[in-house]
Amino acid sequence: MEYIRITRDNIDAEHVCCAMSGKQALAKKEWLKRRFDEGLIFYRSVERGKCFIEYIPAENAWVPIQADGYLYIDCLWVAGSMKGHGYSNDLLRECVRDAKEQGRKGLCILSAEGRKREFLSDAKYLAHKGFMVADTSSCGIMLMYLPFGSDTKPPQFKECAKYPTADGDGFVLYYTDQCPFTHYWVPRVEAVAEEHSIPLKTIHIISREQAQNTPAPVTTYALFKNGEFLTQGIQSDKKFLKLAGVQV
Repeated sequence: MEYIRITRDNIDAEHVCCAMSGKQALAKKEWLKRRFDEGLIFYRSVERGKCFIEYIPAENAWVPIQADGYLYIDCLWVAGSMKGHGYSNDLLRECVRDAKEQGRKGLCILSAEGRKREFLSDAKYLAHKGFMVADTSSCGIMLMYLPFGSDTKPPQFKECAKYPTADGDGFVLYYTDQCPFTHYWVPRVEAVAEEHSIPLKTIHIISREQAQNTPAPVTTYALFKNGEFLTQGIQSDKKFLKLAGVQV
Protein backbone atom coordinates (compact mmCIF):
# COMPACT_ATOMS: atom_id res chain seq x y z
CA MET A 1 0.00 0.00 0.00
CA GLU A 2 1.16 3.53 -0.76
CA TYR A 3 0.32 6.47 1.47
CA ILE A 4 -0.06 10.19 0.94
CA ARG A 5 0.49 12.98 3.42
CA ILE A 6 -2.31 15.54 3.52
CA THR A 7 -0.94 19.09 3.76
CA ARG A 8 -2.18 22.64 3.38
CA ASP A 9 -1.10 22.46 -0.28
CA ASN A 10 -3.17 19.44 -1.29
CA ILE A 11 -5.99 19.18 1.25
CA ASP A 12 -8.61 20.93 -0.88
CA ALA A 13 -8.17 18.33 -3.62
CA GLU A 14 -7.89 15.25 -1.40
CA HIS A 15 -10.40 13.27 0.63
CA VAL A 16 -9.87 12.84 4.38
CA CYS A 17 -11.19 9.29 4.82
CA CYS A 18 -13.98 9.91 7.32
CA ALA A 19 -16.85 8.49 5.22
CA MET A 20 -18.43 11.91 5.01
CA SER A 21 -18.54 14.34 2.10
CA GLY A 22 -19.92 17.77 1.33
CA LYS A 23 -20.23 20.26 4.16
CA GLN A 24 -19.14 17.67 6.74
CA ALA A 25 -15.83 17.00 4.99
CA LEU A 26 -15.28 20.73 4.51
CA ALA A 27 -15.70 21.35 8.24
CA LYS A 28 -13.11 18.68 8.98
CA LYS A 29 -10.72 20.11 6.40
CA GLU A 30 -11.01 23.60 7.88
CA TRP A 31 -10.22 22.16 11.31
CA LEU A 32 -7.17 20.37 9.92
CA LYS A 33 -5.91 23.47 8.12
CA ARG A 34 -5.79 25.36 11.41
CA ARG A 35 -3.80 22.54 13.02
CA PHE A 36 -1.02 22.13 10.44
CA ASP A 37 0.91 25.05 11.89
CA GLU A 38 0.67 23.34 15.28
CA GLY A 39 2.45 20.25 13.98
CA LEU A 40 -0.48 18.06 12.96
CA ILE A 41 0.37 15.22 10.56
CA PHE A 42 -2.23 13.35 8.49
CA TYR A 43 -1.40 10.29 6.38
CA ARG A 44 -3.91 8.24 4.44
CA SER A 45 -3.84 5.41 1.94
CA VAL A 46 -3.57 6.37 -1.71
CA GLU A 47 -6.41 3.95 -2.32
CA ARG A 48 -9.67 5.60 -1.32
CA GLY A 49 -11.14 4.26 1.89
CA LYS A 50 -11.06 4.53 5.67
CA CYS A 51 -7.34 4.11 6.24
CA PHE A 52 -5.49 6.94 7.94
CA ILE A 53 -3.57 8.25 10.93
CA GLU A 54 -3.74 11.73 12.41
CA TYR A 55 -1.32 12.87 15.12
CA ILE A 56 0.02 16.05 16.72
CA PRO A 57 2.49 17.14 19.43
CA ALA A 58 0.67 16.39 22.67
CA GLU A 59 1.17 19.95 23.88
CA ASN A 60 -1.15 21.03 21.05
CA ALA A 61 -3.65 18.16 21.28
CA TRP A 62 -7.31 18.98 21.83
CA VAL A 63 -7.60 16.74 24.90
CA PRO A 64 -7.11 17.44 28.62
CA ILE A 65 -3.89 15.52 29.18
CA GLN A 66 -0.44 16.26 30.57
CA ALA A 67 1.90 14.70 28.05
CA ASP A 68 4.65 17.17 27.22
CA GLY A 69 7.22 15.63 24.90
CA TYR A 70 4.88 13.01 23.46
CA LEU A 71 3.08 12.77 20.14
CA TYR A 72 -0.66 12.31 20.58
CA ILE A 73 -2.54 10.18 18.06
CA ASP A 74 -5.91 11.81 17.38
CA CYS A 75 -7.11 8.93 15.25
CA LEU A 76 -5.79 5.67 13.80
CA TRP A 77 -8.61 4.25 11.72
CA VAL A 78 -8.55 1.33 9.32
CA ALA A 79 -11.97 -0.09 8.49
CA GLY A 80 -14.04 -1.87 5.90
CA SER A 81 -12.16 -3.56 3.06
CA MET A 82 -8.92 -2.00 4.33
CA LYS A 83 -8.84 -4.16 7.46
CA GLY A 84 -6.67 -7.24 7.77
CA HIS A 85 -3.84 -6.16 5.48
CA GLY A 86 -1.39 -4.70 8.00
CA TYR A 87 -2.14 -1.07 7.11
CA SER A 88 -2.53 -0.09 10.78
CA ASN A 89 0.99 -1.39 11.34
CA ASP A 90 2.28 0.69 8.43
CA LEU A 91 0.69 3.89 9.70
CA LEU A 92 1.76 3.32 13.30
CA ARG A 93 5.30 2.50 12.18
CA GLU A 94 5.52 5.82 10.34
CA CYS A 95 4.24 7.65 13.41
CA VAL A 96 6.90 5.99 15.59
CA ARG A 97 9.62 6.85 13.06
CA ASP A 98 8.49 10.47 12.94
CA ALA A 99 8.25 10.76 16.72
CA LYS A 100 11.75 9.42 17.21
CA GLU A 101 13.09 11.73 14.52
CA GLN A 102 11.51 14.65 16.38
CA GLY A 103 13.12 13.52 19.63
CA ARG A 104 9.78 12.77 21.26
CA LYS A 105 9.42 10.72 24.45
CA GLY A 106 6.87 8.40 22.89
CA LEU A 107 3.28 8.17 21.67
CA CYS A 108 -0.03 8.37 23.49
CA ILE A 109 -3.61 7.67 22.45
CA LEU A 110 -7.08 7.13 23.94
CA SER A 111 -8.64 3.69 24.31
CA ALA A 112 -11.07 2.07 26.75
CA GLU A 113 -11.42 -0.70 29.27
CA GLY A 114 -13.33 -3.81 28.25
CA ARG A 115 -15.05 -3.94 24.89
CA LYS A 116 -14.07 -1.75 21.98
CA ARG A 117 -15.81 1.62 22.11
CA GLU A 118 -16.82 3.80 19.18
CA PHE A 119 -14.23 6.33 18.01
CA LEU A 120 -11.57 4.96 20.40
CA SER A 121 -8.62 2.78 19.47
CA ASP A 122 -8.59 -0.95 20.18
CA ALA A 123 -6.79 -1.58 23.49
CA LYS A 124 -5.87 -5.16 22.54
CA TYR A 125 -4.21 -4.02 19.33
CA LEU A 126 -2.35 -1.24 21.12
CA ALA A 127 -1.14 -3.61 23.85
CA HIS A 128 0.08 -5.99 21.15
CA LYS A 129 2.12 -3.12 19.70
CA GLY A 130 3.71 -2.36 23.07
CA PHE A 131 1.41 0.33 24.43
CA MET A 132 0.70 0.41 28.16
CA VAL A 133 -1.98 2.06 30.27
CA ALA A 134 -0.75 5.41 31.57
CA ASP A 135 -3.95 6.61 33.23
CA THR A 136 -7.64 5.73 33.42
CA SER A 137 -10.63 8.01 33.73
CA SER A 138 -13.45 7.14 36.11
CA CYS A 139 -15.65 6.55 33.04
CA GLY A 140 -13.34 3.76 31.83
CA ILE A 141 -11.54 5.65 29.07
CA MET A 142 -7.81 5.00 29.15
CA LEU A 143 -4.79 7.02 28.14
CA MET A 144 -2.32 4.53 26.68
CA TYR A 145 1.30 5.23 25.83
CA LEU A 146 4.30 3.80 24.03
CA PRO A 147 7.47 5.14 25.67
CA PHE A 148 10.79 5.20 23.85
CA GLY A 149 12.83 5.00 27.07
CA SER A 150 12.63 2.66 30.06
CA ASP A 151 12.50 5.53 32.57
CA THR A 152 10.13 7.78 30.58
CA LYS A 153 7.48 9.40 32.76
CA PRO A 154 3.99 8.35 31.58
CA PRO A 155 1.46 10.97 30.50
CA GLN A 156 -1.70 11.48 32.54
CA PHE A 157 -5.17 12.94 32.41
CA LYS A 158 -5.85 16.34 33.89
CA GLU A 159 -8.16 16.22 36.90
CA CYS A 160 -11.14 17.42 34.82
CA ALA A 161 -10.75 14.43 32.50
CA LYS A 162 -9.96 11.86 35.15
CA TYR A 163 -13.25 12.54 36.93
CA PRO A 164 -15.60 13.80 34.21
CA THR A 165 -18.72 15.65 35.25
CA ALA A 166 -20.95 18.35 33.80
CA ASP A 167 -23.00 21.03 35.52
CA GLY A 168 -26.77 21.13 35.17
CA ASP A 169 -29.72 18.79 34.78
CA GLY A 170 -30.65 17.09 31.55
CA PHE A 171 -28.22 16.43 28.72
CA VAL A 172 -25.00 18.36 28.18
CA LEU A 173 -22.94 17.80 25.04
CA TYR A 174 -19.38 18.94 24.40
CA TYR A 175 -18.11 18.60 20.82
CA THR A 176 -15.54 19.84 18.31
CA ASP A 177 -15.28 20.04 14.52
CA GLN A 178 -12.47 17.49 14.56
CA CYS A 179 -14.84 14.76 13.42
CA PRO A 180 -17.18 15.44 10.47
CA PHE A 181 -19.85 13.26 12.06
CA THR A 182 -20.44 15.93 14.73
CA HIS A 183 -21.09 18.56 12.05
CA TYR A 184 -23.77 16.29 10.62
CA TRP A 185 -25.42 14.87 13.74
CA VAL A 186 -25.25 17.57 16.40
CA PRO A 187 -27.76 19.89 14.66
CA ARG A 188 -30.11 16.95 14.15
CA VAL A 189 -29.90 15.99 17.81
CA GLU A 190 -30.51 19.62 18.79
CA ALA A 191 -33.59 19.66 16.57
CA VAL A 192 -35.19 16.51 18.02
CA ALA A 193 -34.34 17.60 21.56
CA GLU A 194 -36.25 20.84 20.95
CA GLU A 195 -39.10 19.01 19.23
CA HIS A 196 -39.56 16.65 22.20
CA SER A 197 -38.79 19.25 24.91
CA ILE A 198 -35.70 17.33 26.05
CA PRO A 199 -33.30 19.50 28.09
CA LEU A 200 -30.08 19.69 26.06
CA LYS A 201 -27.19 22.13 26.31
CA THR A 202 -24.57 21.93 23.55
CA ILE A 203 -21.09 23.37 24.02
CA HIS A 204 -19.08 23.81 20.83
CA ILE A 205 -15.37 23.60 21.63
CA ILE A 206 -13.61 26.06 19.33
CA SER A 207 -10.12 26.47 20.79
CA ARG A 208 -7.26 24.30 22.00
CA GLU A 209 -7.33 25.99 25.41
CA GLN A 210 -11.03 25.22 25.79
CA ALA A 211 -10.48 21.61 24.72
CA GLN A 212 -7.58 21.09 27.11
CA ASN A 213 -9.84 22.08 30.01
CA THR A 214 -13.01 20.24 28.99
CA PRO A 215 -14.43 18.07 31.81
CA ALA A 216 -14.17 14.85 29.78
CA PRO A 217 -11.34 12.64 28.50
CA VAL A 218 -12.72 12.85 24.94
CA THR A 219 -13.47 16.26 23.46
CA THR A 220 -14.57 15.30 19.95
CA TYR A 221 -17.91 14.26 21.45
CA ALA A 222 -18.76 13.91 25.14
CA LEU A 223 -22.39 13.47 26.18
CA PHE A 224 -23.52 13.82 29.81
CA LYS A 225 -26.87 13.29 31.52
CA ASN A 226 -27.62 14.92 34.86
CA GLY A 227 -23.93 15.56 35.34
CA GLU A 228 -22.73 12.01 34.62
CA PHE A 229 -20.69 11.04 31.57
CA LEU A 230 -22.73 8.87 29.21
CA THR A 231 -20.78 8.26 26.03
CA GLN A 232 -18.16 9.44 23.58
CA GLY A 233 -20.06 7.70 20.78
CA ILE A 234 -21.58 10.20 18.37
CA GLN A 235 -25.37 9.85 18.55
CA SER A 236 -27.81 9.96 15.68
CA ASP A 237 -31.12 11.67 16.34
CA LYS A 238 -32.82 8.28 16.82
CA LYS A 239 -30.12 7.00 19.18
CA PHE A 240 -30.35 10.18 21.22
CA LEU A 241 -34.11 9.86 21.55
CA LYS A 242 -33.65 6.29 22.76
CA LEU A 243 -31.18 7.52 25.40
CA ALA A 244 -33.76 10.09 26.45
CA GLY A 245 -36.43 7.39 26.77
CA VAL A 246 -38.54 8.64 23.86
CA GLN A 247 -40.29 5.99 21.75
CA VAL A 248 -39.78 6.47 18.01
